[in-house]
Amino acid sequence: QVQLVESGGGLVQPGGSLGLSCAASGSIFRVNAMGWYRQAPGKERELVATVTRGGTTNYADSVKGRFTLSRDNAKNTVSLQMNSLKPEDTAVYYCNAKLTFGTNLRQYDYWGQGTQVTVSS
Repeated sequence: QVQLVESGGGLVQPGGSLGLSCAASGSIFRVNAMGWYRQAPGKERELVATVTRGGTTNYADSVKGRFTLSRDNAKNTVSLQMNSLKPEDTAVYYCNAKLTFGTNLRQYDYWGQGTQVTVSS
């Protein structure tokens, strides 16, 4: 009953920029946090950037100063602006949302289908 719709991704040269967006839709009562994770070939999935409903952000050290995560709580949407991209940023990027339904306090993780970001000259 919940869907995360991702947009963006693509091929960009080192030093270039890309923007990713993710919107959560469906039967959602509360979004506790949203953000992006990524997984490169042969590596574990890792956090890129997340933001809570209260506005607390968390960035991976490798992207601080280059990536910016913004939110629109009213639209259940997050956007990731990626600047000064490096080849090591190449990965499949997955949107993540941590959701709560009604009065049930259990938090559920939802994931987008993933979008490819390739940084290469």
